[in-house]
Amino acid sequence: MLILSASSVSLCLGVPAQAQSAGPPAAVEPPPVVRTIGTDGTDIAAPTPPPPDVLLPDVAPIIEDEEFRDAIPPISAEDDPELDRPLESIADFERRQAEAAARRGRGNGTAADGTAAADAQGAAPPEVDGTPVPALADGDAVEAIGDAPIGDSELAAPLPPLGSFNVEPVQFAEPEDEGRNRTIQYSLQVNGLAAADTATDVDLADLFDDLSALRDGDGKADNIAMVRARLSADAELMQRILSSEGFYDGRVDTRIDRTPVASEATKEAGDTEGRRRGRRGPVVAVIDVTPGQRYSFASIDIQADPTVPPTLIEDNFPLAVGEPIVAQRVQGAEAAIALKLPEEGYPFAKIGRRDILLDGATGMGDYMLPVEIGPRARFGGFETTGDLAFDVDHVAIMSRFKRGDLYDSRKADDLRQAMVATGLFSNVAVEPQQTGESAGDGTEYVTMKVTQDAGPPRTIAATAGYGTGEGIRLEGSWTHRNLFPPEGALIVRGVAGTQEQGLGVTLRRSNAGRRDRTFELVSEAKRSNYNAFEALTGRVGVRWSYDSTPLWQKKLTYAYGAELIATSEDDYDFARGERVRDFYTILGLTGQVGIDRSDSLLDPTKGFRITALVQPEGSLSGKFTPYARTRLDVSGYYPVTDSLVLAGRVRVGSILGASRERLAPSRRFYAGGGGSVRGFGYQELGPKDPNLDPIGGRSVNEAAVEARYRFGNFGVVGFLDAGQVYRGSTPTFADLRFGAGIGARYYTNFGPMRFDVATPLGRRPGEAKIAVYVSIGQAF
Repeated sequence: MLILSASSVSLCLGVPAQAQSAGPPAAVEPPPVVRTIGTDGTDIAAPTPPPPDVLLPDVAPIIEDEEFRDAIPPISAEDDPELDRPLESIADFERRQAEAAARRGRGNGTAADGTAAADAQGAAPPEVDGTPVPALADGDAVEAIGDAPIGDSELAAPLPPLGSFNVEPVQFAEPEDEGRNRTIQYSLQVNGLAAADTATDVDLADLFDDLSALRDGDGKADNIAMVRARLSADAELMQRILSSEGFYDGRVDTRIDRTPVASEATKEAGDTEGRRRGRRGPVVAVIDVTPGQRYSFASIDIQADPTVPPTLIEDNFPLAVGEPIVAQRVQGAEAAIALKLPEEGYPFAKIGRRDILLDGATGMGDYMLPVEIGPRARFGGFETTGDLAFDVDHVAIMSRFKRGDLYDSRKADDLRQAMVATGLFSNVAVEPQQTGESAGDGTEYVTMKVTQDAGPPRTIAATAGYGTGEGIRLEGSWTHRNLFPPEGALIVRGVAGTQEQGLGVTLRRSNAGRRDRTFELVSEAKRSNYNAFEALTGRVGVRWSYDSTPLWQKKLTYAYGAELIATSEDDYDFARGERVRDFYTILGLTGQVGIDRSDSLLDPTKGFRITALVQPEGSLSGKFTPYARTRLDVSGYYPVTDSLVLAGRVRVGSILGASRERLAPSRRFYAGGGGSVRGFGYQELGPKDPNLDPIGGRSVNEAAVEARYRFGNFGVVGFLDAGQVYRGSTPTFADLRFGAGIGARYYTNFGPMRFDVATPLGRRPGEAKIAVYVSIGQAF
């Protein structure tokens, strides 16, 4: 009855959960605890009742009790007399089974434990290695299950006396700090790479070290599994490096060595067993390299239609039969023809998938490359789509090619970059489109499709600079670059500085009827307060210019324009011995021509530049006084090495047609400062009044030489400047003043940032010992 109850409980608990979800569980009484009593009347086990506050779920029975009783066949003592007998105890059952086994053993001559019958009847017990072993180790004469035989003599041998033990105190390890990182040290050893390294033009060992995961780990890892993972990654890396240099049969094996290190005691005793049991030595990750043979080209087959000229592909494919199969050279050769074909009139050329068949017996490989050249094309018209910043006519103005020119991908890229340089686009794309229209000579016209995505047209910008004698100068601007399409910009500019403040408005149209031609209309007002003069100035001007840009540096540039200036300025009157303010109205023209043969607009390293400026002007105050301001600038650049450049410049200026006193102080020549003669303050050189303030002159000469050394994105410059300003209109090159110094450069995408420190040579009273200049761009 007890067993059935337990079974019933077990079955009920096995019902699936959905059978119990009919409703919330009802509070039921826990089942009664049923005592389990042995044959001697003692409790065998009593299950622990559940806590009184636990509510057991109401579980429906799997089968009703009545149905269960009906399914059980009737059993009575009449059917089996054993049912009326009392159950024997487990001990009586085991004793009865042992006696039966003993009787069976005597019948066939074998004892119950499998030994000979003579042993069971008192013969000498068995021995193991000369040590007697009792048949029944626990002393029981009769057992249902015999003891396991003892096969180790040490187990049967008597225990040694306690006094013979050499007991050493147990050394307990210090408790580990859970917050401390536990790391292991390792080293890397590469074997067998020297042969492959010698055969290649690339330093394979350095290449591996640059990319190695083990090297990157700096010899430390959290555990040995991490070392194994890095070693596996480095093995794959080494295999790729070998294959990239033509060693396709190379084999890379890896292992981790940890040579045991014996303690000092075992070293002295020469105990090899102690050495074996000593602590482990340092971890060494080992990579064994077997390069194998290096494969070379047996044949090169480029499958392509005829080109114009016929050797266009062959002349630009640098691989040759017999040279090693190097992945970088193969990829470079394929990229070369993929780049050259569109530059020579094939805009739709496609490079197929290469096939290299290797022969392991000869170490040679057959290379095959399919090339689809497509039609030869010439530039046709334009079309533009998307969110437009300007129309297709302005796109045509910005291009540097015309209809009928042979297609050149470099000119298409130049058009895209020129559009990006306007600052009007978030994204722009220029792509050739086939038209099928014949252009003669076996070519066809392509339409340049320009996809525009206009970006924000407004910009806020700011610059800052500092110069001794000039002070701090901050300039900010707000620009709407396309207020008057196409590319009609409105610029509002403000200057806030120690010695200059101003506000100006400029209307500017870029690419005005021609690429990189600019029209400007300027109106500005400013206040200047320098040692040379103090002025309140208003100016309006108009200017046309054809300028160089970082994208397209031109050999010849020009500018011309006109301006009207109204200014109130003070000047020192030597007759009266004081500074006197006067008002000047000046009308002038401007003409400038530039020749540029340098290699860079922002950071030239070779070549030269020449710029000539002529400004015919006249003072409208009182009697009209015409005069001309002229200036010539020449600079040159010579690369001594890849890192060292010598640069020099010369400036000569002259004002013809008017005395110094008839010139407004702001229209005279001055020298000194970061863009002139470093080591001196701004406008500090030249004639001075009794207060040692500069008063300017009618001629100027300047010269400078620099040694520019660049390393990475940084540079160091040593320089020597010279110059002077003169009262007369002809520079005499007398009384030249010199300044020397050193500067630092940080090179950016928009030009170098400049920090110069200089000192005047032969310093005179009133001149500073040190002058500092901070700005953007080289000094010249």
